[in-house]
Amino acid sequence: MLARLPYTLLWVIALPFVLLRLCLRARRQPAYLQHLGERFGRYTLRVPQSVVWVHAVSVGETRAAEPLVRALLARWPDCVVLLTHMTPTGRETSQALFGNDARVLRSYLPYDLGVFVRRFLRHFRPRLGIVMETELWPSLLAACRDSEVPVLLANARLSERSARRYARWPALTGMTLGALTAIGAQTEADARRLSGLGAQGVEVTGNIKFDISPTEAQLMLGDAFRQRIAGRPAILAASTREGEEALLLDAFIAQASCNALLLLVPRHPQRFDEVATLASAKGLKVQRRSDGLPVAPDTRVWLGDSMGEMFAYYAAADVALLGGSWLPYGGQNLIESCAVGTPVVLGPHTFNFAQVADQAVAAGAALRAEDVAKGMGAALALLADAQAREEAGQAGREFAEAHRGAAARTMAMVERLFAAEAVLAAEAAPTGDA
Repeated sequence: MLARLPYTLLWVIALPFVLLRLCLRARRQPAYLQHLGERFGRYTLRVPQSVVWVHAVSVGETRAAEPLVRALLARWPDCVVLLTHMTPTGRETSQALFGNDARVLRSYLPYDLGVFVRRFLRHFRPRLGIVMETELWPSLLAACRDSEVPVLLANARLSERSARRYARWPALTGMTLGALTAIGAQTEADARRLSGLGAQGVEVTGNIKFDISPTEAQLMLGDAFRQRIAGRPAILAASTREGEEALLLDAFIAQASCNALLLLVPRHPQRFDEVATLASAKGLKVQRRSDGLPVAPDTRVWLGDSMGEMFAYYAAADVALLGGSWLPYGGQNLIESCAVGTPVVLGPHTFNFAQVADQAVAAGAALRAEDVAKGMGAALALLADAQAREEAGQAGREFAEAHRGAAARTMAMVERLFAAEAVLAAEAAPTGDA
């Protein structure tokens, strides 16, 4: 409790500024002001007694949670899965993935103050919590421990940079990790870093994102995109971040032929208009995926202004440049590219996915470039070499297939937690003896 006191005081002081930031973000994305009460632990959503809670902060974590959520629904048909998020795009992604399935509910997780998180737990009474990747909220996890709600940290990853940051607060970090019931780490390196910070019960389960496969509908949409592109050589700039688009556009202008098409898909939807304006300002004709029209011969940039269609964009492209890796954002998930057999070029900054990126390069499924100009050059070289492109694509498919199975290993951990919960419940039940 004492270790958490400064953290709690910081939250109390910061809360007005957090709300101000929320309002500022809502100017670009009004959905941030929807369901506002949920961020303070106020809920109108009613759920049955048996709830499994899965926290997936935003888009990437929600997509990663999909195989696990589907496995939970299949294994325990009487349970409802509550998906919690922190961003509107995460919430929209869960809606896109699971539609109106009555057994999958969604809400925001409250801010990490004791009064808010206790309201959340009292309202939903989850049997079990599964937190995706590395969302370590001290007050939330302490409240779960006090309420006897077991929590599994699933698909856990921890970069060297993040480990150093957590190490600056050893008492708080140790207490937070100690409140977890179990941890399924993506890699041996992640497990080692978590254990070094004091985590117990860490197992290496692998990366659940390898278990995400494109649906037939997504592949058909990729074919439809190819038809709209009309056979032009296509380079995908996937999930780009702020500042990267200008670099990529400049490299494309300098190196690509007039026939080449850049499929530009920003990671955050609130930046679609901004990126379209940027490309137009550089003298490039821009079309949007949302216009529904064939791509004109003189269009140079096709803007992917949609959510939940990344598999289709990868399937439509000949080669991809991975967003988030050209400036120090840490990279994005490259597994989707490998799964559909699209060669991918990585920038120098992949610390959030270090082992997967290194393994993909070693397998021949990806190339690494030290800057955007060289990355664009590598992508254009692959465009010109059909055999090299096919070999890299096949290596990617084999790489993705070889690393599947993390969802099943994570479910085995969940099974053990459910079994332990059942034993505790039986021990606590009255015996009927007078």
